[in-house]
Amino acid sequence: MPELPEVETTRCGIAPHIENKIVTQVIVRDRRLRWLIPENLAQQLLQKKLHKIHRRSKYLLLDFADGHLLVHLGMSGSLRIIKHNELPKRHDHWDLCFGEVILRYHDPRRFGACLWVEGELDAHELLCDLGPEPLSADFDGEYLFRRSRKRKVAVKPFIMDAHNVVGVGNIYAQEALFLAGVRPGRAAGRVTRAECDRLAAAIKDRLAYAIKRGGTTLRDFVGGNGEPGYFQLELNVYDRAGQLCKSCGSELKGSLLGQRATVYCPVCQS
Repeated sequence: MPELPEVETTRCGIAPHIENKIVTQVIVRDRRLRWLIPENLAQQLLQKKLHKIHRRSKYLLLDFADGHLLVHLGMSGSLRIIKHNELPKRHDHWDLCFGEVILRYHDPRRFGACLWVEGELDAHELLCDLGPEPLSADFDGEYLFRRSRKRKVAVKPFIMDAHNVVGVGNIYAQEALFLAGVRPGRAAGRVTRAECDRLAAAIKDRLAYAIKRGGTTLRDFVGGNGEPGYFQLELNVYDRAGQLCKSCGSELKGSLLGQRATVYCPVCQS
């Protein structure tokens, strides 16, 4: 599914084309996403200026003067800027038109969301309990160490829990733990302060680098310009069980943690 780097890549790709422009048409072909698209979405958006697009966790937030469009890409969603004469394909569920510039949402599995939110965003039920952004100053080794004390849960699902830090999905959790030299199955509360410093730095490093590389394309993801991400060409451990570690040459091991496939190096990660 699209993770934080893919969502940020999408934001960067679409924002220059539609920020500070007026919505001239709203086309909803199928309301049946994870939650039904509001019936009055066109009424809410027509002839209103989109001021800014920003991201919170894996949510894209399109800011208008009197509310926000909250968009989640789900398991297989993508947002693209398309030409005004490009015919919709199967699973193209909605368009926002800004004159001849069209923002189109595609989602084969329909686990995404498109919701209208009024009032304070931080109070919305989908956003109110989220942890800090991993690329912000609020997230560092000290925070990670303090938050993880006495926690028996394995460190990998711990850093994937959005209540602790947002946006660290399965791919980037594995890659960050490898870079930090921490085994994914170790109890979060047994990770030392020095290791927390390395892990927080590794999370920032992997996410920032993945954004630079346009995210990771494993199945369906394309960025706002329709291009795939390229970080998958540089994965160290994710989906490489049984292959050789790029660092030490040992065989990478696979396991299940929190019902998610997990790969690690038994030599590089302790």
